Amino acid sequence: MILDFFRQAEEEVAEAPEAKASAAGRVIAWGMQGRATWGPRDTGSLMRTGFAGNPVGFRCVKMIAEAAAALPLVLQDSERRFAAHPVLDLVARPNPAQGRAELFEALYGQLLLSGNAFVEAVGSGAGVPLELHVLRSDRMSVVPGADGWPVAYEYRVGGRKHRFTLAEGAPCICHIRGFHPQDDHYGLSPLQPAAQAIDVHNAASRWSKALLDNAARPSGAIVYRGAEGQGSLSEDQYARLMAEMEAHHQGARNAGRPLLLEGGLDWKPMGFSPSDMEFQKTKEAAAREIALAFGVPPMLLGIPGDATFANYQEANRAFYRLTVLPLATRVSAAVAAWLAGFTGEA
Repeated sequence: MILDFFRQAEEEVAEAPEAKASAAGRVIAWGMQGRATWGPRDTGSLMRTGFAGNPVGFRCVKMIAEAAAALPLVLQDSERRFAAHPVLDLVARPNPAQGRAELFEALYGQLLLSGNAFVEAVGSGAGVPLELHVLRSDRMSVVPGADGWPVAYEYRVGGRKHRFTLAEGAPCICHIRGFHPQDDHYGLSPLQPAAQAIDVHNAASRWSKALLDNAARPSGAIVYRGAEGQGSLSEDQYARLMAEMEAHHQGARNAGRPLLLEGGLDWKPMGFSPSDMEFQKTKEAAAREIALAFGVPPMLLGIPGDATFANYQEANRAFYRLTVLPLATRVSAAVAAWLAGFTGEA
């Protein structure tokens, strides 16, 4: 009899009716990723997100490149300074499409964005090339030889490759690269150490845009209290409510539009969390980190909260003394040594 009693209880449990949970129940599962998701770190992606898609990175590169390209260049050897020389004529008009400022601005820009800059010498005349062209660094690759030293450069355009062989004498490619402690052939761009700050700054801008699209108000919750304590909407009611919210109460064009709730629905606004309130400060801190990676005083970019320099004039002096002049000195020395190989002058 006792065994029959337990057997009957198991049959009753097995035959218990199933109950489906509503999609509009009161409980919401909120999942968060365990770690941050960062953008890609290849040269092309960093150029798009850090220069073309970020105002701080764009302004840093433009300020440095334009300031360095505007510096006057002189030609001299150990004995005298030249007032007229074929190299001066070449630099003044490097190619039919560019002048000196445009060529060097592109040269400095490529070096800042990718850590590498490539100048091509085209033709030869009177001991110097006929034209100079700055090539895109994201399309150029170094071809190392058996001993590890570069033997050629490959330039890829539209699925085609063009190889520049490093023959004896003056090479047709001048490769200028930034210091990279872990790479033998390519330089390190300031965009690499600033990549995380760029991701944070861009994410903060997208968050601000989403907030404006929602009338710059904090989100809220619609609570349903049905008759006799019922706390769940039917599937049809839930779908109808979501469709009306998306059509009539989302987006900038519906900002300030009153929300009409039927019986049993109540609106509960949610205030900004402390992390939301600190979002603007986080964005400003990311902007300062981007400026720091490029060597541009934040005061010159209009970033608030930075009082390192006593005034704007001192910040501008520090910008030229610590960033522009060292960069221009290194690049001009590399280009001069490269062109000297064509003329045979030291």
